[in-house]
Amino acid sequence: MSKEKPVIYQMLPRLFANCNEHCIPNGTIEQNGSGKMNDITTKVLRSIKDLGITHVWYTGIIEHSNQTDYSRYGISRDNPHVVKGKAGSPYAIKDYYDVDPDIAVDVNNRIGEFEALLMRTHDTGMGVIIDFVPNHVSRQYVSDAKPAEVVDFGVGDDKNRFFERNNNFYYIPHQLFAPSIDLGDGDDAYVEFPAKASGNDCFTAFPSQFDWYETVKLNYGIDYGDGSHHFYPIPRTWFQMLDILRYWASKGVDGFRCDMAHMVPIEFWQWAITNVKERYPHVIFIAEIYDVSLYRDFIKYGGFDYLYDKVNLYDTLRGIQCSNISAAQITNCWQTVDGISDNMLNFLENHDEQRFGSKYYAGDPSLVIPSMIVSAMMGRGPFMIYAGQELGEQALDAEGFSGYDGRTTIFDYWSIPTVRRWLNGGKCNNDRLTGQERWLRDKYRTILRLCNSEKAISSGRFFDLMYVNYDNPTLNPHRQYAFLRSCDDETLLIAVNFGSSPCNLKINIPQHAFEVLSMPQGDCVAKELLSKDMMRKSMSSDKPFETEIGPYDAVIWKIKHKNILPDDKKRGDDRRNNIKKQ
Repeated sequence: MSKEKPVIYQMLPRLFANCNEHCIPNGTIEQNGSGKMNDITTKVLRSIKDLGITHVWYTGIIEHSNQTDYSRYGISRDNPHVVKGKAGSPYAIKDYYDVDPDIAVDVNNRIGEFEALLMRTHDTGMGVIIDFVPNHVSRQYVSDAKPAEVVDFGVGDDKNRFFERNNNFYYIPHQLFAPSIDLGDGDDAYVEFPAKASGNDCFTAFPSQFDWYETVKLNYGIDYGDGSHHFYPIPRTWFQMLDILRYWASKGVDGFRCDMAHMVPIEFWQWAITNVKERYPHVIFIAEIYDVSLYRDFIKYGGFDYLYDKVNLYDTLRGIQCSNISAAQITNCWQTVDGISDNMLNFLENHDEQRFGSKYYAGDPSLVIPSMIVSAMMGRGPFMIYAGQELGEQALDAEGFSGYDGRTTIFDYWSIPTVRRWLNGGKCNNDRLTGQERWLRDKYRTILRLCNSEKAISSGRFFDLMYVNYDNPTLNPHRQYAFLRSCDDETLLIAVNFGSSPCNLKINIPQHAFEVLSMPQGDCVAKELLSKDMMRKSMSSDKPFETEIGPYDAVIWKIKHKNILPDDKKRGDDRRNNIKKQ
């Protein structure tokens, strides 16, 4: 049976469901509004699933610090001087056991509204992924929703020591927290003594404006003063974080995207993931990780199901698009993760990265097809898109704390123009979209749905064709890339063109490919899955496979082995009137 390939849709509900067309930079929630979980209706979810999505990653569910006053609901106020933006960072967690009040209609029932969203998502046939932020917490962490037996982070810490195995935080004894930002005056001032280390491993009292000064580093038993490890007996932080994972898993969450996973010791992951999966074996763990040298250990020993492949494939595809890097480098990408490719999560956008269509990346969202085909179809691992990507969102706004940088803000109360127009008051239709946006969404739908409708993509083997085509006069290896995906009795020949001119390729297929993929040789009728064209093709080590590709485009030719006719049994005529001759 074909294994489902996870296709993930990331959304930040605060942004995604906000339909305010008149947001002002640095606006408050009263001025700019906030999307609500209740606005992510069954109709919205069905429309997302229709793209070919299998999981929704709801970013910013867990309560984080912000500059909005919710004290009337029993939620302590955050000092605005240590909050980035009016809405705050979803990665400055304020209460691991609570839901962000910004995205609730009834703040007192915010957890209930999340549980209802979880149920709606499951009812449409999609899984739910949320963030787990293990490396750091908000500068003013305090849980008002924790179970009675849970002790807050920092309670009982020995603040006179930089490191102590059972401390939750790292302290800079006898020093006042003094970052290079304004901490206010008088009653409004933020005062922290002794200072705590900041989340980006900044172990001083003086972080800069570019450090994660709004967060505090959590202590998992590593003394960064001398590099020693103190994991036995198990540190207190480990048990506290395991309890948090189990809390959300018990609500029915299907997976965790683990923020900056490589900044937390692998020994913790090995212990925690094992313990979670003993009770909730279906739960998946995705690591945000930026060190290729750690990939294999985090899978084999850490227990992660999937890892971000940012510094390998993403950076290469971006380089091909923006910096004239050769498409031949894609071969190095799969070789780098050979043996663990099923564990690689690929993407072209997420909340940290610049939008593909922004002027800082491609400058035109319609150029995405070759990058998307490679990223989504090279392997059996997950592929992820970011809300608005399918509409060509270009992030043209300077929202406030986030300036005009090609990213959609995560720090400000704002709305996403393309998503807002597609939502169209809950209608989820194309009425307010441009022609290009409609075309692009349809392309995304076609490509994403192929990820699981074609078993060669979801479950099949991969074969790189470039090594027999580097000296091919019809194929420029710096701009074109070709590969096979094959499963059982079907093979896909996939070729992409990163160039601005069309190309007529004669792709060599080596004898070894036919042997490895158990594929017969001869002529056949092939179907191109993007255009739906059908043509007679040659699948042979003696005769090239011919195809045309438009600028910044791709082809996916599907060949059923049973339709391949050996040379001595070729048909003398075409029996199908809808078959074109190449």
